Amino acid sequence: MAKRGGFPAGGMPGNMSNLMKQAQRMQRQMEEGQKELETKEFTAAAGGGAVEVTVNGKKEILGVKLSEEVVDPEDVEMLQDLIVAATNEALRKAEEASADLMGRMTGGLGGLGGLTF
Repeated sequence: MAKRGGFPAGGMPGNMSNLMKQAQRMQRQMEEGQKELETKEFTAAAGGGAVEVTVNGKKEILGVKLSEEVVDPEDVEMLQDLIVAATNEALRKAEEASADLMGRMTGGLGGLGGLTF
């Protein structure tokens, strides 16, 4: 009686082996891309440039610049709002770059039956 299913005695069929190699190559490329992304800096400003925030690809705040005219002891709330706005925009830029990287890496995988990476 013949054995059904499974792989032949020689191991994985050629297509499966090629798919595994492609997946490993893509994983290496994604890791390299992620490392590169983590070193990039993203800067955003609010209040016409009065507040500027810089973050990195790891979504860590690297710096905050404030112009003198925005530092008003009578209106601390405005300064807080500007810092939040600039920080959120810088983080959005970092996230957009991350999504772009993922899109480039997985762009050719649309036909894998809905698998996500």
